[in-house]
Amino acid sequence: MKYTILFFLISLMSMSVKADVDSKMPVDYVNPYIGNISHLLVPTYPTIHLPNSMLRVYPERENYTGNKINGLPIIVTSHRGSSAFNLSPFQGDVSNLKKVISFGYDNEIVKPYFYSVDLDDYGINADYAVSHQSAIYELSFTNSTLPPYLMLNSGNGEMSVDGNIVKGYQKLQNNTIVYLYLEIDRNPEDTGVISDDKFDNSKKSSDGENACVALKFSKGVTKLKVRYGVSFISSEQAAKNLHREIKDYDLKSVESKGRRLWNETLGKIQVNGDDEDQKTIFYTSLYRTYERMICISEDGNYFSAYDGKVHNDNGIPFYTDDWIWDTYRATHPLRIIIEPQMESAMINSYVVMTQQMPRPWMPNFPEVTGDSRRMNSNHGVAMVADAYVKGLRGFDLAEAYQACKAAITEKTLAPWSSKPAGVLDRFFKDHGYFPSLAPGESETVSEVHGWERRQPVAVTLGTVYDEWCLAQIAKSLKKNDEYKYFSGRSLNYHKIFNTETKFFHPKDTFGNFMPDLDYRFPPGIGGRDAYDENTGFVYKWDVQHNIGDLVAMMGGKKAFVDELEKMYDTPLGKGRPDFYHIYADHTGNVGQFSMGNEPSMHVPYLYNYAGQPWRTQKRVRSLLKQWFRNDLMGIPGDEDGGGLTAFVVFSQIGFYPVTPGLPMYVIGSPVFRSVKLDIGNGKTFEVECVNYSPDNKYIQSASLNGKIWNKSWFSHDDLMKGGKLVFIMGKHPDKDWAASDDALPPSFSMPGSR
Repeated sequence: MKYTILFFLISLMSMSVKADVDSKMPVDYVNPYIGNISHLLVPTYPTIHLPNSMLRVYPERENYTGNKINGLPIIVTSHRGSSAFNLSPFQGDVSNLKKVISFGYDNEIVKPYFYSVDLDDYGINADYAVSHQSAIYELSFTNSTLPPYLMLNSGNGEMSVDGNIVKGYQKLQNNTIVYLYLEIDRNPEDTGVISDDKFDNSKKSSDGENACVALKFSKGVTKLKVRYGVSFISSEQAAKNLHREIKDYDLKSVESKGRRLWNETLGKIQVNGDDEDQKTIFYTSLYRTYERMICISEDGNYFSAYDGKVHNDNGIPFYTDDWIWDTYRATHPLRIIIEPQMESAMINSYVVMTQQMPRPWMPNFPEVTGDSRRMNSNHGVAMVADAYVKGLRGFDLAEAYQACKAAITEKTLAPWSSKPAGVLDRFFKDHGYFPSLAPGESETVSEVHGWERRQPVAVTLGTVYDEWCLAQIAKSLKKNDEYKYFSGRSLNYHKIFNTETKFFHPKDTFGNFMPDLDYRFPPGIGGRDAYDENTGFVYKWDVQHNIGDLVAMMGGKKAFVDELEKMYDTPLGKGRPDFYHIYADHTGNVGQFSMGNEPSMHVPYLYNYAGQPWRTQKRVRSLLKQWFRNDLMGIPGDEDGGGLTAFVVFSQIGFYPVTPGLPMYVIGSPVFRSVKLDIGNGKTFEVECVNYSPDNKYIQSASLNGKIWNKSWFSHDDLMKGGKLVFIMGKHPDKDWAASDDALPPSFSMPGSR
């Protein structure tokens, strides 16, 4: 009898756990703490925001281990930036009043749409819920014998208080200003400013650095509700944004709306499987891709830092804040599938930015404060080419083409520089490669950024890919001469290929390869005298548009696979302190491979091009297991607001966009029993695994819409028609599946390529 009872209890517990799992919604799987402790550079931050919304916040601290938080945030205006404005509640000895208080904290809860924290030094609890351009705090004070205070601080601007209303602004870079309008649900007993860490009620406004106003409330007040709006246009517009979105002081209502929106958004991809950690990793990664770009349209208008004016958006939301060097690879391609209207608006925003700039060059790091021109290459062209070839039409292709072409042919290719083309660019045009310095040569070229290096291999390989993307757009526009011209130029990676070492090798203006080059340790911090943030082993594979030719250059399929394996086998070659002193971005290492840096993301999929997709299946699964985990260090590098996590989303689904600009996907190893993508117009595309198990990583066979599928890729058209891709999975590889020459993914082909 006791065994029967025990069995019944176990069964009941099992049913309870299953019911709990079944009741979880996509947003419940999001763990914003994943990656909050960095491997080397910056961590991810537990960001509270709605999808692609203007208002974002996170706790003001270095990372998860930070012992204090600096006040409560109001708005983060730039990815990974600090909060503009600051709210510091206070209760205690007035001699401890400060403009911004560093709080000890505990019992923190972070959800994409909600934040809660105890400021335990002062016995204060803060709850927070966010909308698109407004938010609400609910502050609870435990001591009814002391008056509560609220301090509102601007880092560099002006703050004023009138009764229960606070207005202000903070100056950012490039003549950009962010405005605040804030209301409290009760009138204060007294108001003033904080000057020399003292409350001065003789003044009601403060300006300059760390301008701060304060509101004092009566003893016995134990709860304050604070709602606010933000704007890049004016304080009046900030008030309109608040009153449009949050009509009362009901935090629960704002929280509920945010939760509902996140569920609708994340629910565009439904996953089913037995591993709950994998679901957490998946939906957290998907949430990360929605942090940027941000929509800054406010009632149909927006402030543009690109010309310093307020514009009407003409019915198309205006987006900014994008680091295209990171996001063109997978973040933008993911949006093409599940957010095509938004992606079209984003590309349209790029075109509009170009129209507003003094020089008509497509931006490559557009931010709220303008284009910061970081990194190398001009991959906005890849974003445009990929979207157009996959059917998006919500932007002016001809204007986008001219802006992209100007960015590549009229602006210097020198990294981090916004200067016009110069002597190095003329050399690139004439000779087909960006030259390195000769041995002992000092930098004298003015367009090279003062603290940067030439990055000759990274610039050459990135730009020939951009030229291939230009060619694809020219072809669509029936510019046949330009199509042929840029297609021919896109083969110039041959100019810097060292046939003896089988590496891309920097070459000076005399045509000489850099002497005595160790591909593990090229000169310059981050190898920037030759590459960028990575070693020669990573840039060996940076020919995204013509991998079939790269296979031939390596000596054929077997040699290609051997070279891939050699990269994973080759150790760092130095102690980690010495290695990472040079390569701070080259994290998530497997040998010389770097899972923590974006130029590596397509590399695990390259085995497919040599007829060994089973190796891709093995490698992708092992990389996901090693480097993307449900823990505080579960992201291996600088995530860049979707730059790395889009790799996870695609890879867990089971395919990856190796070549933005080619409308196809290369197959990896699906992680879930099934995945259903909402592709719009009532259609879905489903990936299903038969003989599913979390351990069964190898594809035995496949079918696409009921037909046998023996290729290691499929087209974007196949996906957007809807239907089902079915994999029969197993624990051991089937080395014959998709191994034949007619099963290989396509590459660019043109006379002159191999």
